[in-house]
Amino acid sequence: MIKGAEIREAGIPAMQEIIVKVMKAANIAERDGYAKPDILAFVHCLTHEKNFPEGSEDLQHRFAEVSDWLESQPAFQRDFLARQAPAPWKQWGNTEDLAVEQMQNASELPIAVGGALLPDAHTGYGLPIGGVLAVRNAVIPYAVGMDIACRMRMTVLDVPYEDFEKEQDVFVEALETETRFGVGAQFELWHLRQHPVMEEDWSVSPVTEKQKGKAALQLGTSGCGNHFVEFGELHLSEDAVEPGFTLPAGRYLALLSHSGSRGTGEAVATHYSKLAMSMHPNLPDKLKHLAWLALNAEPGQEYWAAMQLMGRYASANHELIHTHVLKHLGVKSLAMAENHHNFAWREYVDGEELIIHRKGATPAHTGRIGLIPGSMATPGFLVSGKGNPAAYNSCSHGAGRAMSRRAAYQKLSEKQLTDFLHERHVKLISGSLDESPMAYKDIESVMDCQLDLVNILARFDPRLVKMAPDHDAKPFWMKKKKTMPKEEEEIQA
Repeated sequence: MIKGAEIREAGIPAMQEIIVKVMKAANIAERDGYAKPDILAFVHCLTHEKNFPEGSEDLQHRFAEVSDWLESQPAFQRDFLARQAPAPWKQWGNTEDLAVEQMQNASELPIAVGGALLPDAHTGYGLPIGGVLAVRNAVIPYAVGMDIACRMRMTVLDVPYEDFEKEQDVFVEALETETRFGVGAQFELWHLRQHPVMEEDWSVSPVTEKQKGKAALQLGTSGCGNHFVEFGELHLSEDAVEPGFTLPAGRYLALLSHSGSRGTGEAVATHYSKLAMSMHPNLPDKLKHLAWLALNAEPGQEYWAAMQLMGRYASANHELIHTHVLKHLGVKSLAMAENHHNFAWREYVDGEELIIHRKGATPAHTGRIGLIPGSMATPGFLVSGKGNPAAYNSCSHGAGRAMSRRAAYQKLSEKQLTDFLHERHVKLISGSLDESPMAYKDIESVMDCQLDLVNILARFDPRLVKMAPDHDAKPFWMKKKKTMPKEEEEIQA
């Protein structure tokens, strides 16, 4: 009996409707005496070159319905038509050669219009992290990223910073009580969070519908890797009078968080990335992880709806973290800022609607508030966008990694991390060695490279940090003897 996995390996798009059709025809053919290898080779011809072997007329007749279905699908493209010339893109700062190569590959996509490589860029999966890519009428799941709608949120508290310094244990207790971190992390059943996002229509995609229960359990939690919730010292040298963020100059206590759409977002990304690749069976190897979904076809519309839902779900996670921490402390908010940095947007460029992918990149339209963190012990920045069209109105999403997670475990020590934290007056409640500040680029240099992209409004210095503990993160990375796949790096990014 021929199984669905074998059908998918032969190149049939990973859609239940067509997989069932092919399995039915294939198993009838096998029952009638055809050998499995011959059937699978024929199926491969259907999706790749369509040069059928001599004597296969009977199989062509048996699979005619499947062939007609493939021909009728606007999202399915058997042939790859390369661009005559790469789409233009611009680079800010110096970055690793492989990230540059990935950006160059992305510019060769037939749907590409242009792009940007930001100063925090490093190697990702398909599109580099820190990459911006504008395309026509399509969305690329891997150019959005594995952690869909990963984002930042800052709340400025109505608490004198001096009170935080005097009673830090109170703030430690708030983070320990009101946050959860790590793969599969959730609150106890009697403390599960509630939010209207769970009352939305989760049937927009079969993936979100299946994952809704998990999403409800993980609501208001954070992942591992570089996800964090921290208190820090916010310095505004001048009054901030920006749309949505108004605050007099001064020294403040702020709460900053970084996380995304948790396990459900990863499931959406994984499913639709595989589906996109199956829709473009003949993409060159260097481009296969940049496979796209046409937005005028059902798979692309499904992914787009799921991505939007994951954006609202990720925002709800942050809202709940901040609401519960402030409630625990009995304090109020003076101001709030928030932004995505793994997402795709419909935006008009020179009068044309394009899809702008920002993978590890922050929207920086004119006057738009954004947050650019450094690391657990280096500063982050509250910024206002300058709307630079050459960067498609984008800026970096952080400092960017200078070494991989595996390299961090191999090259850095706990003492180095402890000494660095002590020098910067940072208390780390929990965290992993691969998140050491030394594993990141110098945030000050990164900011210097993008002064034409943003105005710096304020500086945030971490003081009390909570991340996923090392015992949660380390086994995940260190048990593997083979080289870490890039997508595993990215899930944690």
